[in-house]
Amino acid sequence: MSSDSGHLLLMLRDLLDNSVLWWGLAACGLAQLSKLFVELALHGRWRPAVLLETGGMPSSHSALMTGTAAGIGWNQGFQDPLFSLAAALCFVVLYDASGVRRAAGLTAARVNTLAGSNEITGSIWDQQLKENLGHTKLEVLAGSVMGPLVALPGLALVGSPLHLVQVWSQLLSPGLPAPLG
Repeated sequence: MSSDSGHLLLMLRDLLDNSVLWWGLAACGLAQLSKLFVELALHGRWRPAVLLETGGMPSSHSALMTGTAAGIGWNQGFQDPLFSLAAALCFVVLYDASGVRRAAGLTAARVNTLAGSNEITGSIWDQQLKENLGHTKLEVLAGSVMGPLVALPGLALVGSPLHLVQVWSQLLSPGLPAPLG
């Protein structure tokens, strides 16, 4: 095996062992998946397209950022400057979701209304603008709470995907020696 491929395998192992990243992504994915059930409960319809849409309850970006920031705090310590950076970036994303992106969505709704009034014509007005871009403060809050509620127990009780695979392999093959690393 060449040193380049060995280095690549080590990077892949490190990526699979990055429990903070994976639990932040798990919080994001669970928030996005829960939009299916919110859609069903509020509107009475099963619409898988919400899995690929922005906006809605809860904010998956908020869950990703707060889950990742909480995970960094858990692993590095909440006094660590890296946690401070993660928290600051988290606040920017949360503010953007409920402020700038939401305002852009409200503006798109007004433009769509204006375009539909038949007072303005032309090919530029034929396509509706996407209106559901941002989040209400409640949607951001729900995602913000969901992030640490998913990430912190995952970090404390499960660990990384690599750790999980190692535990499963030991359970399925108890006679094998423990993997190195």
